[in-house]
Amino acid sequence: MNTTFIHGLEGFPVAKPGSAVATIGTFDGIHRGHQEIFDRVKGHARESGLDPVLITFHPHPRTVVSPDRVPMLLTTIEEKKNFVPCFFDGIVLVLDFNRALMNMSAEEFVRTVLVDTVGVKKLIVGYDHTLGKNREGTPEHLESLGGDHGFEVEVVSPVIDGGEPISSSRIRKRMTAGDFSTSLDLLGHAYAICGTVERGIGLGRKIGYPTANVRYNNRKLLPPQGVYSCYVQVNQVNHPGMMFIGQNHFNPETGITVEANIFDLNEDLYDQEIMVYPTHFIRYNQKYENVDLLIEQLELDKKEVIRLLNKGEADHVNRH
Repeated sequence: MNTTFIHGLEGFPVAKPGSAVATIGTFDGIHRGHQEIFDRVKGHARESGLDPVLITFHPHPRTVVSPDRVPMLLTTIEEKKNFVPCFFDGIVLVLDFNRALMNMSAEEFVRTVLVDTVGVKKLIVGYDHTLGKNREGTPEHLESLGGDHGFEVEVVSPVIDGGEPISSSRIRKRMTAGDFSTSLDLLGHAYAICGTVERGIGLGRKIGYPTANVRYNNRKLLPPQGVYSCYVQVNQVNHPGMMFIGQNHFNPETGITVEANIFDLNEDLYDQEIMVYPTHFIRYNQKYENVDLLIEQLELDKKEVIRLLNKGEADHVNRH
């Protein structure tokens, strides 16, 4: 079975009653806790013959519920489309999270979405998942609603790492604190930065290190500023390289940029959508007095990047 993304209820083929095993959540990060839920859905689908359905939201619910406290995203919707198929086979229903959905009661959501549209027979959710107006649809409430509407609810316990549950907020904290390696371990897959290639100032090409400048989503949580080894996905093919995240001190007015120097590809990528996967942190961003000193440092950086990639340590590349 392939993974199919459907945006909005209107595009979802109304299912037969009791034909689906479903899960629901924001799933920002598609981390190891989310992957455990997906595994439960896939396992039950195999055993029961039910159709697997994953329901998620775009934009992030807090954009509407609490716009002053919207978290930076671990995975944009474009990146979800890349990662979800690595861990889930079935239909992915993406619901537009708007004020109408925010104000929908848990009972109405269960009836109109889960029962009447998806045809849920079993619902599998994380231990901390809630849905409906004022977050009233707790796991306990969902179990009660399941009894009323004829479906079973399974609540998945958290995945524990280092004595703490793995969560999107925990990963954001580690990423923000500069602990990129632990962030990758908690995610259980590569960290992707998706965007369209745009023109920069051209300094990289002039000094022998041409870069693809990525116009990333402004809600995307970027790793700490600095230089990384990376893989760059172009037309579904991964290419080794090194990347820079941060303020270009030779062109500071551009703000924070994401630039990738691709080792084995030299073609015009302008206006193409690419995916960049930083794998290892090499060094922090620093200012150089002149371009010659920058070139010297880039030569050292590239040697270290090649050493890491050749050693096979870049084991967080996406699983396609």
